[in-house]
Amino acid sequence: MISKKDYNLFPVFFESCRLVNGRKNSIICDIQRGNYLSFPVNYSSIFKNLSGNNLRNTLELYPESKNELLQIINMLLEKEYIFLTRFPENFPSLSLDWFHYAPISNTIIDYSIYNTIQIDKIKNDLVVLGCQNFKIRAFDQINFSDIIKLIDCYGNNSDLFFELLVQYSKDIIVEPLINTCKNTYNLSGITFFNSPETNRIVFDEIGGRSICFITEIIDKKTCGLVHENFFANNISHFTEAHHYNTCLNRKISIDAEGNIRNCPSMPQSFGNIKDTTLQEALDHPDFKKYWNHKKDDIEVCRNCEFRYICTDCRAYLEDPHNEYSKPLKCGYDPYTGEWSEWSINPLKKAAIKYYGMEEMVANKLDNCFTW
Repeated sequence: MISKKDYNLFPVFFESCRLVNGRKNSIICDIQRGNYLSFPVNYSSIFKNLSGNNLRNTLELYPESKNELLQIINMLLEKEYIFLTRFPENFPSLSLDWFHYAPISNTIIDYSIYNTIQIDKIKNDLVVLGCQNFKIRAFDQINFSDIIKLIDCYGNNSDLFFELLVQYSKDIIVEPLINTCKNTYNLSGITFFNSPETNRIVFDEIGGRSICFITEIIDKKTCGLVHENFFANNISHFTEAHHYNTCLNRKISIDAEGNIRNCPSMPQSFGNIKDTTLQEALDHPDFKKYWNHKKDDIEVCRNCEFRYICTDCRAYLEDPHNEYSKPLKCGYDPYTGEWSEWSINPLKKAAIKYYGMEEMVANKLDNCFTW
């Protein structure tokens, strides 16, 4: 608790606790601990006045709200969003610059027999581009032996770490699968969707790697859901979001037909893996078109307090003909500060029809999972 002897001290926000203003509300993002604090946007001016003023001067700015302000400051101290010091100049600002050493940071590969044939070429291309993390998605059911072969194909490659999203199959044998996963050090984990029950099997206690079974039904149109359950509140995502699109920046994908895209759901193809290298696709003048579409550029999103910790989607938009339109699958309104079910919003009906999502929306497949 603050006492009068503290009034000459300066309240300072920890540099990992960043203030982000929206139209209705604001948040303090703790990008070190991965949490955030929401509050009305009019409080943001109070928080800004904390910087550069000692407690005595700050309280004098709000003589009629002194007790309330003391409660707020005590709360911020208790939650460790701020600290008190005599020397605020000794704590420089955190840089919001973002850098990645390689031209590609993440990749999605949609499984098919065709892409399995090209597996050596794909692996070599990913290594050349410096991509160390990728995801393989298998929307069509494949048998257990093919899953093991798929793991073996990419397994124990020192340059590539990967994870799998696979449709559940009744012929999965758990113990051999666990042993294979344990012996594949570069496998981050497996998620089986459309499972009859939910379960999580941890096969690496230290690394937290696991095999997850979920009941949700997933297809490639399920991606792009914007929800607070999928916020990425960490320093890497937060800083990247200030400069780039956090979904598409430095991403490359190969769909089930071998077509190379920025994302499997994006319409434009930049060649096929059978006769085009990933580097050649990356060099196409249009490939990086959406990389710089940061949230501060997106309509509605630019007024949202969650914009730097939120996911984004340029494949499915509220206005399919406007590349700066709000993501279709976002149900948050920053002007009211309320969440709602996006799929029943009448203003999104035309876009749902445009993308052929009527059946998916009718079955409410979108509310459960995003990849």
